Amino acid sequence: MPSRRRRPIRLRTGITSVLVLLAIVVAGYATLTAEPSAPEPNRASSPTAASPTSPASPTLSASPATSVSAAPTAPTATQAAAAAHTRDLLAALPVKGPAPATGYDRTGDFGSAWLDVDRNGCDTRNDVLARDLTDVVRSGPCRVLAGELVSPYTGATIDFVRGNTTSTEVQIDHVVALENVWRTGGQQLSQDEREALANDPENLFAVDQHSNAQKRSGDAATWLPSNTAFRCTYVEHQVAVKTTYRLWVVPAERTAIERVLARC
Repeated sequence: MPSRRRRPIRLRTGITSVLVLLAIVVAGYATLTAEPSAPEPNRASSPTAASPTSPASPTLSASPATSVSAAPTAPTATQAAAAAHTRDLLAALPVKGPAPATGYDRTGDFGSAWLDVDRNGCDTRNDVLARDLTDVVRSGPCRVLAGELVSPYTGATIDFVRGNTTSTEVQIDHVVALENVWRTGGQQLSQDEREALANDPENLFAVDQHSNAQKRSGDAATWLPSNTAFRCTYVEHQVAVKTTYRLWVVPAERTAIERVLARC
């Protein structure tokens, strides 16, 4: 009889063991199937959330806020009128190819530098220095000893002191270069007319040495001031001088001047 009571006990134990094992397996399976969804709470840090079009994008924040204000302002009524007048003068100038430079002689054709053609007792160089420099210091009524120049061609400031290296750093430029004059009708002018042109204040600016050397005998098609704000004034003077002295422009020069005036 005792042996019969032990069998049910062993059966219950076996069933219990099987149930426990089955529970472990089910629990493990549930754990395994739940793992792939674990990153769900971190979706905010996914690449989609960091879209390049986000307001925090470096591309947007790098746009300069001054780009609009840096745009050139519209010309004033006076500037527009001056440009329109220059366009009329330019339209009346003859257009031809350049004459040969054969026979050009700076001193022989245009007189020595610098003359006193206006007979005010001062040579042209000192007249132009006194006109274009500020804080001018003179010796006597004419000779400019010192002053400050803001070169119209570059905007750079030069402290001029006669007798030291700054003497050569400030030079007088012929707006219409004299060789260009010679090649665009100057050969037909009288000697007096050529000397007057070479010393005409309308055709002269005190400028920096580098610009003067860089320009050489170039016209508007080959050289313009690096200071773009001065280009309108520059070509206006060129056209005025060529009109006064009955010179002509070459085709490329005329096109270049028209392009500058279109922005004035």
